[in-house]
Amino acid sequence: MSLSKYRAMWLVAMFDLPVKTKPARKAYTQFRKTLLRRGFTMLQYSVYARYCTSEEASNVHRHHLSKILPNAGQVRFMAITDRQFGKMQVFYGKKRVPTEQTPDQMLLF
Repeated sequence: MSLSKYRAMWLVAMFDLPVKTKPARKAYTQFRKTLLRRGFTMLQYSVYARYCTSEEASNVHRHHLSKILPNAGQVRFMAITDRQFGKMQVFYGKKRVPTEQTPDQMLLF
C-alpha cells in the first residue's frame, strides 16, 4: 500500500545561525545534530528536510524542534507535499540530478 503523494509531507528546516563565538557554535552544532537525530537529511548547507507520512507527523517534529531553538539566529520550517517536493529541480553545475527519494516506510498494523 502506498501513501498519497498529496498527504505525505516533507518538513524543511532552513536556518541562519551565528557561529562567531564558542557558545554560538555549540548551539548551532546541537541544533544541527538534533535535526540529524530526528531523521532530517541535509539538502544544502543550513537546509534540511525530513519525510513525514502526514501533516500531523510533521507538526510533531516542528513542535519538538521549536522547543530547542537557539537563542540567536533565524530558523524557518516549511511543510510541502511529497508531490510538490518531487517536482523540485536539482542541479549540480549544469547537470540535472534526481531529487531525494521518498524513504521506504515500514507499515505497522
